[in-house]
Amino acid sequence: MKNQQNQAQPVKRIALAATVSVAALLTGCATTTGPANPADPLESMNRSIYSFNDKVDTAVLKPVATAYQTVTPRLARSGVTNFFDNLGDAWSFVNNVLQGQGEGAYNSMVRFSVNTVFGIGGLFDVASEAGIQRAKQDFGQTLGRWGVPTGPYLVLPFFGPSTVRDTAGMVVDAYGYPANSVDDVRWRNSLYGLRVVNRRADLLKAGDMLDSVALDKYSLMRDVYLRSRIGGAASGGDGRLENYDDDNAGKLPPEGQ
Repeated sequence: MKNQQNQAQPVKRIALAATVSVAALLTGCATTTGPANPADPLESMNRSIYSFNDKVDTAVLKPVATAYQTVTPRLARSGVTNFFDNLGDAWSFVNNVLQGQGEGAYNSMVRFSVNTVFGIGGLFDVASEAGIQRAKQDFGQTLGRWGVPTGPYLVLPFFGPSTVRDTAGMVVDAYGYPANSVDDVRWRNSLYGLRVVNRRADLLKAGDMLDSVALDKYSLMRDVYLRSRIGGAASGGDGRLENYDDDNAGKLPPEGQ
C-alpha cells in the first residue's frame, strides 16, 4: 500500500516532531540559549518529566520496539498500523461532527466503512488508494474549535508532549477510541500494548535522527509539537499560533479564514 503522506492529517504527534527535526534545527526552531518560551511557563518541571520519559524509552520501550521490528515482517507491521489508524477514523468521525466539519466527517465515515469492509477489518488502507483523504481529529482539537484556549505546554509522564487543553481532551479520547471499549481486560491491554510498541517501532529511524542532530531535544520537541497542534489548519491544528497577550488566545479563526 502506498504511504499516506498526501492525506490532510496532523501526522502522529511524536512522528511529526521527529521527522522534521533536521529542518527545524537548521531553521533555528530549537536552540539551547535565548529567552524562555512563553508557551512553556512550567519548563523546569516539564524538562524533568521529559528526562524521565527519555530514560524509560531508552531502557524499555525502544529495545522492545527494536525487537518487534526485527521479528515482525514489514507487511505485518503495516497492517497493524492500518488497523489502529482505521479505528482512529471512527473517532475522528465523531470529532468532525462535533466540530461541524461536514467534509471531514464524511471522509472519516467513508474511510472507516471502506477499509473495514474491503480492507479486511482495516488491515489494508483501501481508502487511501482510492484517494479518500484522512481528516484526523481528536477531542483536544474539538475543544479548540469550541474556543477553549490551549493553555501552557505540558510534558506528561509516559505520554509526552501535550498542553492543558490536549490533556483534558486525552481523557475523552481514552473513552472514545474504539479499542478502549473492549470488555475483556486482557484483550484491551494487549491491543493497547501492541499499539504503543508498533507506533514506537514506526519511529525508530526518526528517533535516531533526532538523537544525532538535536542540540536540545526538549526544545525541539516542544516547538515542533506546538507548531503542529496550533500552527495551522492543514496540519490539524487550530489555524493560529497562541498569542499569550490576547484574550482569545488558542481559539480557532472563523470559518473561511
